[in-house]
Amino acid sequence: MMRFFITLSYNGKNYVGWQIQPNGISVQQVLQDALSTILREQTEVVGAGRTDAGVHARKMTAHFDFSGAPFDEEELVKKLNSFLPRDIAVNEIREVKPDAHARFSATSRTYKYYLTTEKDPFLHDFNYQVFFQPDIDTMNALCEVLKEYEDFTSFSKLHTDVKTNNCRISEAYWVRDDATHFTFTITADRFLRNMVRAIVGTLLEAGRGKLDERGLRRIIEAKNRSVAGDSAPGHALFLHDVVYPDDIWASFKTSS
Repeated sequence: MMRFFITLSYNGKNYVGWQIQPNGISVQQVLQDALSTILREQTEVVGAGRTDAGVHARKMTAHFDFSGAPFDEEELVKKLNSFLPRDIAVNEIREVKPDAHARFSATSRTYKYYLTTEKDPFLHDFNYQVFFQPDIDTMNALCEVLKEYEDFTSFSKLHTDVKTNNCRISEAYWVRDDATHFTFTITADRFLRNMVRAIVGTLLEAGRGKLDERGLRRIIEAKNRSVAGDSAPGHALFLHDVVYPDDIWASFKTSS
């Protein structure tokens, strides 16, 4: 049995999220069906994490196991991209060690959220339009506060099956791309369901002068989702990167 990592990108507009659900089509289901058809073997894929309905991914990583005859990874990429719908693209397939895991072996994940104050018919599917000029200096000051904490229950979807709500945020910041466009970047070892969208929605309260440092600390320390801001819409959120240690690859060799 061989294990492979598959990296892909997708436009999440037409999906209920990454994970298979009974109420609609998921990215995971579409990818599994394509792999199973091409490999002629029932194939399950395990993702690095979940993305919510409508959320996109520039780089999602998943793993799958295969017990059949060896195949050419680049050729399989081409076949999958011919088979998959236009809003899902496979970028790479690479063999990893048998114990490598797309979710548990990841050392960090990065998300980006795109904000605009401009009405743009060509970007509205991928940017969240707000009707005020956000104060990113204040929002960036509160980003530093986020890195002081580990328990993010106040930013987690209720009634999930996770064992802990602790996460370590290593970076969080806003950048003004131009006069009307802003990008939020956040990196952590793991994320809770709805966490990034809840953080963005809360930081936007600060960006419009309705939340200060004391208020943010009170929200985090309450460990109560109802005291945080509304979740920002999912259509402007992208899973940007997933990072793994170098030694998970089947071809990895230590230097002498």
